[in-house]
Order: sequence, then structure tokens, then C-alpha cells
Amino acid sequence: QVQLVESGGGLVQAGGSLRLSCAASGRTLSNYAMGWFRQAPGKEREFVSAITSTSSTTFYADSVKGRFTASNDNAKQTVYLQMNSLKSEDTAVYYCAAKDQFWRTGLKVTTEPWYDYWGQGTQVTVSS
Repeated sequence: QVQLVESGGGLVQAGGSLRLSCAASGRTLSNYAMGWFRQAPGKEREFVSAITSTSSTTFYADSVKGRFTASNDNAKQTVYLQMNSLKSEDTAVYYCAAKDQFWRTGLKVTTEPWYDYWGQGTQVTVSS
């Protein structure tokens, strides 16, 4: 099994920055994709960003393009989400998810059921 642990959440003022981390452990993933989703109070969980391990190809929701940057460290099986110019509407619980051997199904990074593993989430609160 694979465990995903997010860290880096917290309270920040609007306009500030945070960097989230998601570390995978348990076994070695291969050709994997890691996604970030978020869920604000009273709203459905939504896709934020994703990155592939093979080519570090990144994907972003329109709402975060130009402000958030995903990166990865394959040796550590860790992905990062650098969040800049944070807004109050970015307040949510952020979850990371992993899809192992994504070449088997193709990339479906915005689709929650596509992912094999999920973390417990980390709270991000942006005060205005």
C-alpha cells in the first residue's frame, strides 16, 4: 500500500504564499501522477493541479494558473505545490492524490476516481 502525507498548510494573509508538500511512502511508485484537489466548506472537492513523474508535465485549474506551481522530487516521491498571491477563495482543505502507472489508462488528472491513493488533507486558510 501507499500512504500519502500532506504538510505545509496553515493560516496566511491574502497575497501571501504557502508551499504544500505531499510525500508518498510504503512502496515505490512508477510512472505516476500526483494531483492536488481542494474542498472548501459547503462545496464539492475540485481539481487544483497535477504533475507527472515521467516528464514533470503540469496541469492547473484556471482559477490557480499563474499563481500556483507544482513540482516534484522523484527520488523522494514527493510533490510540492507552491501557492503565491493567495486569495480568500483559496481557503480549503487541500488533498493530494496519486495514480500509479498512469500509462495503463492515460492521463485523467482532473477525475477523482482515477486516482489510486489519497492523503488526509491539510488545511489552508487565507485571511482577507
